[in-house]
Amino acid sequence: MNPISLTRIVELVGGTIESAVLDSGDSEITGINTLAAAGGSELAFLANQKYLNELETTRAAAVLVAQGTEVKSASLLIHVADPYLAFAQVQRLFYPESKASGCRHQSAVISESARLADDVDVGANAVIGDDVVVAAGSRIGPGCIIGDRVTIGSGCLLHAGAIIAHDCMLGNEVYLQSGAVIGSDGFGYAWSGSQHVKIPQVGRVILEDDVEIGANTTIDRGAIEDTVIERGVKLDNQIQIAHNVRIGAMSVMASQVGISGSTEIGRGCQFGGQAGVAGHLQIGDGVRLAAKSGVMSDLEAGGVYAGAPAMPHRLWLKVSALTLKLPELWKSRSR
Repeated sequence: MNPISLTRIVELVGGTIESAVLDSGDSEITGINTLAAAGGSELAFLANQKYLNELETTRAAAVLVAQGTEVKSASLLIHVADPYLAFAQVQRLFYPESKASGCRHQSAVISESARLADDVDVGANAVIGDDVVVAAGSRIGPGCIIGDRVTIGSGCLLHAGAIIAHDCMLGNEVYLQSGAVIGSDGFGYAWSGSQHVKIPQVGRVILEDDVEIGANTTIDRGAIEDTVIERGVKLDNQIQIAHNVRIGAMSVMASQVGISGSTEIGRGCQFGGQAGVAGHLQIGDGVRLAAKSGVMSDLEAGGVYAGAPAMPHRLWLKVSALTLKLPELWKSRSR
């Protein structure tokens, strides 16, 4: 990892620092680390005020801090609008992504009818089906399975063991972490009186541009229409998205969220871990849902909700406080 000049970092993040410091000689930064662990040639960042006391003792050469931060520190302070975003930008500078180069392992099985751009990488034991189309700059990791008639856009990255079932579509810059399954059959059965009759799932899964799907997350194909994950959505590990769900652009969901069939999630929503949403619901734009919440009815746009059943967050705080007092209330009632 090559050192990067402090001047370049300050310019990259749009930060401000005392001009006299830069005039006295440009420091070389060798990496980025936490406040507690950073060495004398490393950059650190303060994104959470919980660690403010560590700013006074850190050995970092420089620290990314929010504008207006005034704390005694032996380190140089680089004032930025958002320290966490600045950290992400610098981290990407130190660890740039590798580029596709057209390397294809001899053990990969690629259908003769598949059309791959010249620079597409294909890892060991990957399987690519009939009439698959993969655009320039995409990388397919070891053991990936891509079903027939799948379309994959440019700059995509499929980590080892990702699976895309037949007819699904990926836009540009889509990332699938290991074990992700895109286009598995939706959970659809009809009861005949003696058995569960499987309903053929004939829709697709469509992942739009700049979507990332976490490890072992599964997204079911639609029963008739498509399951759609809109642009910029980020899904954590071990999430289940059922058939015919639509997730609005720029929404994020933490680990173990479950969305039941035919529910529509608005744009810019944020779901905490293990939240669950029942089927055929409408979740408005910008909804924030606390961890372990259970949604059983439509939610209005812009709201913050918690609990099971999910309710406005402020109401949930009152209910939780009263719940803790129930034993005392019951005891007093028994007297």
